[in-house]
Amino acid sequence: MKEISILEIENIKIGNAEDREGATGCTVILAEKGATAGVDVRGGGPASRETQLLNPVAAAEVIHAVLLSGGSAFGLDAAGGVMKYLEQRDIGVDTGVAKVPLVCASCLFDLQLVTKDVRPDKEMGYRACVNADQGSGNYQDGNFGAGTGATVGKFKGPDHMMKTGIGSYASQVGDIQVGAVVAVNALGDIFDHATGLQIAGLLNEEKNGLLSTEQEMYKQAGEIRDLFTGNTTIGAVITNAKFSKTQMNKIAAMAQNGYARSIRPVHTQADGDTLYALSVGDVTADINAVGTLAAQVTAEAIKKAVFSAESAYGLLSARDLLK
Repeated sequence: MKEISILEIENIKIGNAEDREGATGCTVILAEKGATAGVDVRGGGPASRETQLLNPVAAAEVIHAVLLSGGSAFGLDAAGGVMKYLEQRDIGVDTGVAKVPLVCASCLFDLQLVTKDVRPDKEMGYRACVNADQGSGNYQDGNFGAGTGATVGKFKGPDHMMKTGIGSYASQVGDIQVGAVVAVNALGDIFDHATGLQIAGLLNEEKNGLLSTEQEMYKQAGEIRDLFTGNTTIGAVITNAKFSKTQMNKIAAMAQNGYARSIRPVHTQADGDTLYALSVGDVTADINAVGTLAAQVTAEAIKKAVFSAESAYGLLSARDLLK
């Protein structure tokens, strides 16, 4: 098994667009030839669009893009820009009247960081597509795209949270390629799945170390707290292996193990944790092996999102806190 760039996986393009002053952005994964896809939603507060297309009993055989966005449910508007971009290129399901691009979208909550009035819109979604289509695309890990306003460690409020971002990781085994892109915006803490060490999350009072969100939560277990759905980790797993829609839903579910290895607590009512899985190739592979590898690259992408992020908006990043 060797590490590769996620951009080495063929038949996808990835682009970022962001508003740095507004602290929000979006990331688009284009699959213009169509991708067989599944999804797994485990958080209690998802903001999503067209995820029902990925139900195995739904008629759609493929989708054409996945959008990961900031802006909470407002950011779902950015998917309209992705649809416009694809429509202009005659990409979509032929209905006999028009070709309709199928775009799935999920959003994280970043409205509290700078302003609630700036969020990804149709223009930003379109711009992310343009950026994806230029050369090898403009995708970068860190404070870009959907990761622009991403934060973690929010159990005790904004004064104790940390800056994170978006991250990617991919591996190749023989001819099989599996990669993940994840925007990390959790209520809880982030751990290095390989060592078990906490690498980001809830800051202590002095802002020079980390507390355990789990332990703080247990201390207040008898209180009813309104944590609102101000979080959500969203991502996509991509493989060049060929699977059916039902199988891709299973791979998405297995890939969620990467969330569980890296985020604690995870899948709370205050998170909307969602993970897509896209098949964009024809390589023959075992579903169990690919699902297991999907969990691994997802955990690595989360770690990359943490260590690629820079301190911003008055918030510390892990590489500044831990150096």
